[in-house]
Formats: sequence, structure tokens, C-alpha cells
Amino acid sequence: MKGVQTRVKQLIDVSKRVIVDCSLENGAIVAANSTKPYFPKEAKNYFYVWPRDASFICVAADLLGLNIQEKFFEWLINRAEGWQERGLFYEKYYPNGLQALNRFQPDQTGTVLFAVWHHLKSSKGEIDKYKNLVISSAEGICKAWKKDHFTLITNDLWEERLCFPDLKENFTYSLAACIKGLECANELFPNKKYTRTANEMKKVLLNNTEKRGYFFRSFGKLNDERIDSSLLGLVWPFEIVTPSDPLVKNTIRKIIEKLVKNYGVYRYEHDEYDGWMFRTIHRKKGAGFWPLLNFWMSIVLNRMGRKKEALGYYSRVINSVKNFIPEQIFDNKIQKSVSPLCWSHAMFIIASRELGYF
Repeated sequence: MKGVQTRVKQLIDVSKRVIVDCSLENGAIVAANSTKPYFPKEAKNYFYVWPRDASFICVAADLLGLNIQEKFFEWLINRAEGWQERGLFYEKYYPNGLQALNRFQPDQTGTVLFAVWHHLKSSKGEIDKYKNLVISSAEGICKAWKKDHFTLITNDLWEERLCFPDLKENFTYSLAACIKGLECANELFPNKKYTRTANEMKKVLLNNTEKRGYFFRSFGKLNDERIDSSLLGLVWPFEIVTPSDPLVKNTIRKIIEKLVKNYGVYRYEHDEYDGWMFRTIHRKKGAGFWPLLNFWMSIVLNRMGRKKEALGYYSRVINSVKNFIPEQIFDNKIQKSVSPLCWSHAMFIIASRELGYF
């Protein structure tokens, strides 16, 4: 146990460094700081701001006592291109705030609202300081929603699939993020519109899910009933159902059956993306397991009362890395991953707190 504590402390110190390195002077929080000497030259450049990644990083910073969150929230307000007009955050941004890609990923805005709520809850900060950020973002989600679907084409969090408004399709994870975001917004600045929209979303999500008895990737006039590890988010942080709900038990069982190999959690079946580059070309030689998903699994299993299993997924990562936690861990020494990935370190911090290591 003492050896584990020492290892965890070492990785906590490294995580603090990585989070600080990814927090830029202007408030932007990049997914990985590719300007640092430790970043591998063969890996894809992640020197961009994904509001989703940065939101989880802010939650970890709350737990560590780091002060990067408020500068990032100001960056979102003043720099994120398009937000002031629409109240929505899009796929990713350059550090100066210009959109790098402009597909609509609903979970980005929902997760930002969760991060603001978490920070204000943790720090007892001045709520009115972020009134505009919270209200405009919540209004943006509500305006983009029409009874049972978004009116815009939506992109999933892995940036590989689309849902279309004419098919009334929704990504399960994305909808869960928006439900939680609106609940957080309502807690900070009560508004019946937020609760009404969140309840509509939740009803649609659960009605479509309960027919199958487990959560799956997306639903609408056409369903994609495949399993995706992002569904862990419905337990934490989005809390759509309780950890003891049969829907959760069935979903976790399917994730373990289909997406886990030797305690490593993969995103989805037949994933090719590895982030390994050759002269501007993605090699796509097959994905490794994702440490951030291992940590996510450990959080969820712990909340389900399965701590021994949770520790197995947690330990699989901390016993596999030296200093930095990458995006992916491969079963060979040839493929190269983005490393360190700040989101991976953030999830390590959150899981370490969940499991009682600090």
C-alpha cells in the first residue's frame, strides 16, 4: 500500500505540472502542450482548446487547489469565436479563440456548465461573475433543442459520427452532458426553461434506452445500438441514473464484455485511431486502451460498490506509465501516442480523489 501511495503522489506532482503547462497565459487550456520538449514528435498536434477537455481539467484543478479555472472561463467569454452570438461551444479552437473546426458538439457546452458549477461549489466564488457565461450557454442549448432532438447536425465527442435533425437522432453521451449542464445552470440561476428542457431531454433518453435495457451510442428514427465507453459519463459526472440502476449494471457489463482487454478500456469496437502520424497522414494502425477511460471506469465501479474492480482498472494505468499519462497505451513499442494528454492526467486526479488517495 505504501508503494502505491508513493506512486500516486509522484503522478499527482506530474499532473500538476502538466496542467500548468497546458494552461496558457491568455487563459486558454490546450489538450496537450506540443511545444514542450517531452511531447513526442511523431504524435498528432493537440495544441488546441477543446472546451470539454478543459472543463474536466478545471474540475481536477479544483481538487488540486490550482487557480486556472477563472482565467479559462474568461477566455471562453471573451475569445471563443461564435459563443457570444449563439451561446454554444463548438468542436475546437486555436489558443487565440478562433474556431479550428466548427462542428456542433452539444456536450462541450453542457460540460462547461458543469465545470463552472463545480468550481463555484468548490471555491465559493462570486456567482454573478459568471452569470453571463452560464445563462447564455444554457439559453444556447435550449434554443438548439426542439422537443426530442437538436435542430443542428451534431457531432459526437470522439468527432467521428454525426446525428441529423431530420432523423431526430441524439448521441446518448451528448444528451446526458446537456441535461447535467442545464441542471447545473438552474441550480446557479433558476429558470423553468432549463428544467423543462432538461426534463424533455431526459424523458427522450430514458424512453429510448429502457426499450433495450442498456445505454447505447445514439437513437432516433435510426438507432446505433453499439456500445461506447463514453456511456460511463451517464453515471459520473452527469448522474442521469443512480449507480444501482439496472440500466447502469447492464451497460457496464456490456462495456466490460466488448471493450475491455486485460483491464484496459477501449473507446469502441474496431477503433483504428492511434494519433500516430507520418508526413501529415494518420497511420491508423489500431487504437490502444485509453487511460482516461480506465480512470472513468474506476470512478463508476467505485460508485457501484465494486471498489476492488475499480482499483484494478486504476492500477492498470499507474503500473503501465513512467512519468506522463498518454492518450493511449498500446500493446507494442512501435506506435506513438499523444503524451502527456492533459485530460488523462485530469481523470487520474479525479479518480485518485474518488478512491481516497488524497
